[in-house]
Amino acid sequence: MTPGGRTNVLFLMTDQHRADTLGAYGNALARTPVLDALAATGTRFDRWYTPTAICTPARASLLTGQAPFRHRVLANHERNVGYLEDLAPGTFTFVEALRGAGYNTGLLGKWHAGTTRDAVAFGFEGPDLPGSAWHNPVEAPDYLAYLAEHDLPPYVISDRVRGTLPNGGPGNLLAARLHQPVEATFEHYLATRTIELLERYADDFRSGARPFFLQLNFFGPHLPYILPDEYFDLVDPADVELPRSIAETFAGKPPVQANYSAHWTFDTMPIETTRKLIAVYWGYVALIDREVGRVMDALERLGLVDTTAVFFTSDHGEFTGAHRLHDKGPAMYEDIYRTAGLLRVPGGPAGQVRTEFVSLLDCTATILELAGMDPAPAVDSRSLLPLARGERPAWTEDIVCEFHGHHFPYPQRMLRTDRYKLVVNPDSTNELYDLATDPDELSNVCAHPEMAPVRGAMMRRLYEVLRERGDNFYHWMTTMYDVGEVDHDPTQSGLDETTYAGEATA
Repeated sequence: MTPGGRTNVLFLMTDQHRADTLGAYGNALARTPVLDALAATGTRFDRWYTPTAICTPARASLLTGQAPFRHRVLANHERNVGYLEDLAPGTFTFVEALRGAGYNTGLLGKWHAGTTRDAVAFGFEGPDLPGSAWHNPVEAPDYLAYLAEHDLPPYVISDRVRGTLPNGGPGNLLAARLHQPVEATFEHYLATRTIELLERYADDFRSGARPFFLQLNFFGPHLPYILPDEYFDLVDPADVELPRSIAETFAGKPPVQANYSAHWTFDTMPIETTRKLIAVYWGYVALIDREVGRVMDALERLGLVDTTAVFFTSDHGEFTGAHRLHDKGPAMYEDIYRTAGLLRVPGGPAGQVRTEFVSLLDCTATILELAGMDPAPAVDSRSLLPLARGERPAWTEDIVCEFHGHHFPYPQRMLRTDRYKLVVNPDSTNELYDLATDPDELSNVCAHPEMAPVRGAMMRRLYEVLRERGDNFYHWMTTMYDVGEVDHDPTQSGLDETTYAGEATA
């Protein structure tokens, strides 16, 4: 802890990152020694979920501690479908609170939490890198200055991997070979700039002036996976075990999933290409692990390990061929909603594994408590410190996630329990998966008669949570599904106020 009980925070974040790419989460082929060591010296959360599997809303939730329906920034600006693009003026954010409490606050890397207000507007130091839907901003002035400063070659790619769209045109770029050394990669640049700022913050901290919050946001391993030879060819595709959900038929599933599969051109590419894409994705994670290692080495060199909490997580996951999909979208599978979540706090137990349902949202309250501040403004967030310190607090036994659309409006809500997952899709088919017997979520059993008790109980629980939160999605549920007894007029007609009071009507 720092003087006054205020802890430094290093927050490491990736974009569109599957949990199963890390050795700590069971990948025997992973080259992730640095992140595996963080798990071994801190806490690994096995049920860490994003509030929504899309970049901007998830990042806005981290900033505010509010669920997406509450802060209302519901889609990425480059695919905006009519939603707000920035947080409302006056919205609470943890960074403004930390800065007001005397913290140095820095952010290196992807912003993507708004459109007109950048990271600096919220109180972060660092070069302006607002975010891209596709790849590293290799034309950013500070990156070009870094290349020139170190006499490094420019960004050039080849060996592009893409499928064929339904209209016959070339599909989205999924991967490519980068003709630069590792030292010229955007990942190395971000780590270098992070270390430079960390050194300055360490001087401030040692002088007794200010603790720090420093966030490093990699743009990867978001597609397209663009890597130098060393990492493009790091993993042999022959060693890659394909996701079992490649057997997806979309039978009994919402039709939008098959449409998304066509958009991402999975079926237009040979299965060998899919193996190579997964291998390159794992190589991308290995490159990021290497660069995280440089930052962690600096933390140790500067004598900050015992006074700094370290987080590692992602905004959401990635399909990489699972369910014959790429990227993310209107399908609430574990591949994109469950992410890695690692947290090491000074004095906490080493090698701890927690199985409680937690959320990226919970980081906000945790950061505030580490800073010795009241976490209450983070209204949908719970501090993870009791869990990271090995305590056994009362904790909810399920988690709710939401989605609002990406290329088009598409509202969804999900309830995940120990065994089951319910997804409500107002436009078409609801989904229910038994994760004990079907961990790959291939069989939608929502309409199976024997599942009626489970479906009913989960529909009721989801209704109760949404109603308690004030998420008006519950209004659709009360009129379309059996949610049990309600305490309001679900028709909102105002014409028959006695109906739901149990009185006879003429």
